[in-house]
Amino acid sequence: MSKLSLDRILQSQGYGTRKYCRSLIEDGEVSIGGVVHDNYKASIETDGLILTIFDEEWVYREHLYLALHKPANFECSRKPSHHPGVLTLLPEQFSWREVQPVGRLDHDTTGMLLMSDDGPFIHAQSSPKRHVPKIYQATTQEPVTDELVAQLLSGVQLHDEPAPLAAQTCVKRGEHQLEIVLEQGKYHQVKRMLAAAGNHCSALHRSAIGTLTLESLGIAEGEWCYLTPEQLAMLAPAA
Repeated sequence: MSKLSLDRILQSQGYGTRKYCRSLIEDGEVSIGGVVHDNYKASIETDGLILTIFDEEWVYREHLYLALHKPANFECSRKPSHHPGVLTLLPEQFSWREVQPVGRLDHDTTGMLLMSDDGPFIHAQSSPKRHVPKIYQATTQEPVTDELVAQLLSGVQLHDEPAPLAAQTCVKRGEHQLEIVLEQGKYHQVKRMLAAAGNHCSALHRSAIGTLTLESLGIAEGEWCYLTPEQLAMLAPAA
């Protein structure tokens, strides 16, 4: 059980500065259980708390754990340089909460992107030591051959890696399509591995992380959703 002053609660949920949150409360814009609360110093129990702010319900969450179906031509950066940032696809409050991507997808890569404001969670999920499998659907410029699949499974040498990198699994899905599962999470790994094997990646989509699939989340391109504790558990390394 945890209690916070009402102004701190609003600030923690991304509604702006403490000063602005206090003004919202004093102006009668905040209610709980149908009762207006205009005392910003009031100590409120956060467990199970549902606020109504500007006539919209808001469920209190200590931290945010999100999955975004990332479209192409969005950058995974809080300070994008050439394309819109993925944060523009989320509610404005999430920017105030300093939500950020967990790892990165290239601007032209689509698919599942985790996002959070929980620093330890971000660090843990981004660590190469976790060995969480990530499933990608790659479109290749040249036809997918048995030799290409064999190379990716046995390992290819990248110029800045001390040892060859191998796919966990690799399956041909069409003349120019393959499904590749990696767990290392190296920079541009799928694209660089395909190039090292003599092909070129012309499109890339991440369909799953761990056992959590984008299909099971049911979110269309550009949409996002909160992750439940059960879904978060599916991001753990395989036993």
